[in-house]
Amino acid sequence: MIEIGFTRARKGEHGRVGYQALYDDARGVRQTAGTFDTRKEADKAWQAAEAKIAEGKSWDPRRGRQKFGKYVEATWLPNHRMELSTKQDYLSALRRHILPYFGEMKLQEITSQDVRAWLTELKRSGVGLRRIEFCKVSVLNAIFTTAVTDGVILLHPAHNVPTDPVPTQPRRIITAEQFDRIYAALPDEDSRLLVETAIESGLRWGELTELRVKDLDFDTGILTVSRVVLYLSPEVHPEGKHFLVKPYPKSKKWRKLKLSPQIITKLQAHTESRHLKEDDLLFSRHIPKEETALKVIEPAKDLGWTPPNAQARSYRHGTTTAYGLGKCRCPHCRAAVTAYRAKRRAEGKDTARTPAPSTPTPTSPPPPSEAKPGPPPAKPPTSPTNPNSTTSATPTPPGS
Repeated sequence: MIEIGFTRARKGEHGRVGYQALYDDARGVRQTAGTFDTRKEADKAWQAAEAKIAEGKSWDPRRGRQKFGKYVEATWLPNHRMELSTKQDYLSALRRHILPYFGEMKLQEITSQDVRAWLTELKRSGVGLRRIEFCKVSVLNAIFTTAVTDGVILLHPAHNVPTDPVPTQPRRIITAEQFDRIYAALPDEDSRLLVETAIESGLRWGELTELRVKDLDFDTGILTVSRVVLYLSPEVHPEGKHFLVKPYPKSKKWRKLKLSPQIITKLQAHTESRHLKEDDLLFSRHIPKEETALKVIEPAKDLGWTPPNAQARSYRHGTTTAYGLGKCRCPHCRAAVTAYRAKRRAEGKDTARTPAPSTPTPTSPPPPSEAKPGPPPAKPPTSPTNPNSTTSATPTPPGS
């Protein structure tokens, strides 16, 4: 084969020099295999293009000119095989960290330098090392690998681009005294039995909460783990709901465990006292009607402030602002948002959210509140409309 490809240096919009890989296709039409950071990468690209032509493989360079975001949303994501829980994690990574940076870039113009710059930007903006590793290794690498395999691009721009090492921290094991205090603080006997079963079996939370009477053989003490329950966003759930039961555990294999006689005795007594049937859940919570009524939350005056966020701002606990901008999910902040939303619905200013697979339901703005930068003052002013939050002129959404 006569090599007819070549590399041409060209200066970009911001003065950055790139190297364009050029070659002639089977029809003799001049094509580009992309622009790269180094001449060596460009040479590899046009040589790979010529190799595909020599092998008789069809390859349309125009596919590499589509934008990264369009390829991901229209081609890669709908056809990539993965668990629904994994898809939920991928969607979060794509929308928060990947598409905002690469979305408008053409696939064949993304270089390893762009990937390194993206990693630097994530770290600078405060994204954790483990999250960065997940976004790059699990998500971005998978996208480019598929694009190379399908002939959309010739070279993998994220290949051999390392991420910062993620230190492994040892697990903290509680003492017997600490466990006794936790055990004593559990609300009822059902909770204590659930904890005992979890400790003895080592089941994951989704496996433990999906256990049913039929999974346990009381005569032999053998427990069969064959399902797991997932909590998903309505967008990912096939029916727009939250809970989904998978007919296999995370390992994709059923497994059998031998439980001790003492825990078997307790589980059997629990089953008989609750009159549970074969298909009933072993552990389920029945909320009394009086617990479902909304509770009035008193102003949280002595709960302190949230830790400073990336903008060095803190927010008073027990407010919608601490929930939304402070990312706090303590019971007091969650209760403040629940009470606020219920009040708006009662006044006809808002409606309950309905699942929407493609378009998230917008949330209503909360009452006025203001973040306090740095250390909190002794007595911050309160809003006349919401005594639980500090004042401001701009409303902020209650949830992130």
